[in-house]
Amino acid sequence: MTDHTTSIGEVPQPHFPHDSAALTAWLTALVRNREYGSLAELRRPGVRTNAHIRAGWHGGEEHRDLFERMAFLFAVYHQGHRTPSYGRGSLGAAARRIGDGTGRGPDNPGAQRLLDRVVASRRVPWRHLQHAVIRLRSCEQPPPLWTGLTDDLIRWNDRTARVAYQWSVDFHTPPSRDRSAPNEPTTRKDTTP
Repeated sequence: MTDHTTSIGEVPQPHFPHDSAALTAWLTALVRNREYGSLAELRRPGVRTNAHIRAGWHGGEEHRDLFERMAFLFAVYHQGHRTPSYGRGSLGAAARRIGDGTGRGPDNPGAQRLLDRVVASRRVPWRHLQHAVIRLRSCEQPPPLWTGLTDDLIRWNDRTARVAYQWSVDFHTPPSRDRSAPNEPTTRKDTTP
């Protein structure tokens, strides 16, 4: 731990760095260990429970509130789940999976409106993020990568990071060919003699 002093005569303040990977590890352990009481505490917004305080430890002094809110989103997604999901991709890539039989992502007007509200916000759009997590859960789709989402939200107001823009790009990127599917032959071999 490093002490920082801002000017002569001031008391050194300890600097507590944030650790989004440790937050994700702790949260997934709650699901794996079936600590449903702690997960239920995390789903209580606006109430500072022991579980919220523990989540905030991983954010350090500067990001305590953000880490507590991330724990809330995680707990909302995992309500009733027995296995933890670490997530996949950015929020934009995850929003691409929102939808139903009529279309997903950019082909789904609801998913498009939701992403538009998220990326248009100047402040971290907690209410819209909660809605996105609930929609992903209801569509039985993986959430965004929790560690990446936390890091993105820390940099939300950093103009050089361009988080909202990158989420939009990820949302609108055309689907790539599934690499797990067998390759189609480029020419057909005739096996008849």
